[in-house]
Amino acid sequence: MTMADPTSDSSITRLREAGPQALAEALSLYAERLERIIDLRLDPRLSGRVDASDVLQEAYLEACKRLPRYLAEPRVSVFVWLRGVSLDTLIHVHRRHLADMRHAGRDVSLHAGAGPQASSVSMASWLVGDLTSPSQAAIRDETARKIEQVLATMDEIDREVLILRHFEQLSNDEVASVIGVKKAAASRRYMRALARFREALENLPRCDLEA
Repeated sequence: MTMADPTSDSSITRLREAGPQALAEALSLYAERLERIIDLRLDPRLSGRVDASDVLQEAYLEACKRLPRYLAEPRVSVFVWLRGVSLDTLIHVHRRHLADMRHAGRDVSLHAGAGPQASSVSMASWLVGDLTSPSQAAIRDETARKIEQVLATMDEIDREVLILRHFEQLSNDEVASVIGVKKAAASRRYMRALARFREALENLPRCDLEA
């Protein structure tokens, strides 16, 4: 099956017809999913200082500016485009707030990168998030630490592919467009990353966690 033509997306037609109003509708439709993505990639040092909904509000304003360029030649779906705008906005939010913290006398590292990365700690917490009963607390904490170690040893792109497929729930087509490879290559990368992750998990203690 070939990758669907993103320009056939009915939401793109709606954007062309209604502009900012349709953009607000699209952002509202995907808000919960986008906020989840932002939360995963939000720097822990900004906890309590920055909220995902605030980032999304800024992303809407940025998307309004970029909309004409996107509609001129849409190469990805509306969701993938909004995801990219949201993560670009998060980069600027990180730089702004971390710079403020540094100016206030706090020792904060400001590193340039291709985009905000989900930390191994964030991923481990998400993966064991369903182990919440008191009787499972010790297992949950120990498992989270070990999963964090496993994720930290994985290649960055392998870890990212797992995040895109499992946490962000992107389709294989969407993953391919995000990482800039063909669909078949994205599928191979995912299967390889999943196999490596499962192999590493074999040394973890048994618990109610599914890879």
